[in-house]
Amino acid sequence: METVYDWVTVGIFAGLIVLFLQRSVGPERDSLWQYLAAAIALAVLNQVGNKAVEDGDMIYHLLASGGILAVVAFIQVVLRPFGGTKD
Repeated sequence: METVYDWVTVGIFAGLIVLFLQRSVGPERDSLWQYLAAAIALAVLNQVGNKAVEDGDMIYHLLASGGILAVVAFIQVVLRPFGGTKD
């Protein structure tokens, strides 16, 4: 836990775990692959962000930041943590 990317991705991952555990006790609303895709993307983007900090490369910073925002958007649109049930 040395970089801001470590803290941000682990924080989002922790929220993803809580959402998964909360939803696992009720009726089936989501598929496991959706959580897996978000988790793997966060792991990869964490590594890209750490490489950006290590090398000081702005392209990697943009790629990691944009990717993290895309994962958050994916979670909001597909998993709907604050919305109602899917139709």
